[in-house]
Amino acid sequence: MGKHVQIMADHRSKLLVCVFLVLTTQTLSELTDKINITYVNSAVEKGAVCLDGTPPAYYHSVGFGDGADNWLVYLEGGAWCNSTETCLERVKIKWLASTSTRPAIRYVSGIFTVNQTFNQAFYNWNKVIIVYCDGASFTGDVEEVDPTTNLHYRGARIFRAVIDDLLAKGMKNAKNAVLTGSSAGGLATILNCDRFRSLVPHATRVKCISDSGFFIHSKNMPGANEREAYFTQVAELHGMAKALPQSCASKMNPGLCLFPEYVIKDMQTPLFILDSLFDLYQIKEMLAPFVGGCKEQWDDCTTNLTLCTSSQLQIMKDHRTAFLETLQEVESPSLGIFVHTCFLHTHVLDKDGWRCSFVARNVLAKKTIEEAIDDWYYDRSSFQQIDTYTTVPRNCTVSRDNDIMNQRCLHPKHVHPMY
Repeated sequence: MGKHVQIMADHRSKLLVCVFLVLTTQTLSELTDKINITYVNSAVEKGAVCLDGTPPAYYHSVGFGDGADNWLVYLEGGAWCNSTETCLERVKIKWLASTSTRPAIRYVSGIFTVNQTFNQAFYNWNKVIIVYCDGASFTGDVEEVDPTTNLHYRGARIFRAVIDDLLAKGMKNAKNAVLTGSSAGGLATILNCDRFRSLVPHATRVKCISDSGFFIHSKNMPGANEREAYFTQVAELHGMAKALPQSCASKMNPGLCLFPEYVIKDMQTPLFILDSLFDLYQIKEMLAPFVGGCKEQWDDCTTNLTLCTSSQLQIMKDHRTAFLETLQEVESPSLGIFVHTCFLHTHVLDKDGWRCSFVARNVLAKKTIEEAIDDWYYDRSSFQQIDTYTTVPRNCTVSRDNDIMNQRCLHPKHVHPMY
């Protein structure tokens, strides 16, 4: 198992480079808004620091109009590190282990745009992006620091320090609040959801949105033991047990609590799951390394679905079945669900994954992702929709040219009846 867990870690190390390239080469033509960085230097004396000891940071777009007292807090993603070696690799890259190389201004779109046309739900809210630099979904807390590595495992302290700073800047008066995040940040959203609710007790409505953060255990699928071992290593290295929801961590191996299926049933705060039955990251990084076959073939398949073999497609179908079964285990009246069949990972930071998701043929019950979440958040609809019609992954890639996207997005919607 050790070899397989290392393979899993190696995949994540390569992913760090991909994350860095995506975040730094995304064309400005599709990113229409800019927000400024704030460093929480006062957090350092509390030990709330990144892996490399730098202070936590966040980007903040100030709310206005009737959204001035509403807050949306977004937790960045970027996988995890499960050993001293993989955490040090992050420090070398810096992007996911430090705030020292983060730009003063960040360009954004999707759920962060102030353009009401493309973000009717949250356009005028206070919107915050908390920088991910701890490697453990904002839930680590180890007091000791090894002087030979100078690694700090303090994700839980970072979360609290940034939230405290936001509370002092007006979030304590929030009327409505949302905690959200993508990938590892989507998992962090689930793990910190009830805690976030307790920190804004005067808000009328507090809910959480997990974007591609519903990582499944898949106990009957290849790699189940390796997935569990990997998350166990993450939990132990970062001292996550005391920061994880105790409804889970007090009853089982804390590493299992990084699989949301073991946490959601005991959550008190309403949660929305936005995900795919064929999540690209889960299939490529958490399943494919353990099913055998040629790595190059899987690389080809996950890059171009037309190159997938019949056996690869069957494995994906089996993953779909496991995902559906896991969803059935956690269903509740307060749980919002938008689970589709596009072969992708993460949604809310782009137009085609948010207001314009119909352009990518990604709608359910004739609702875009933004419309579904808007209805659910304001209790206009419970919205629990899963694309159970499609049994194979769909390519939902669209042009990222801003002018083309705007033209298609503003055009009247023509939606296939099944969606």
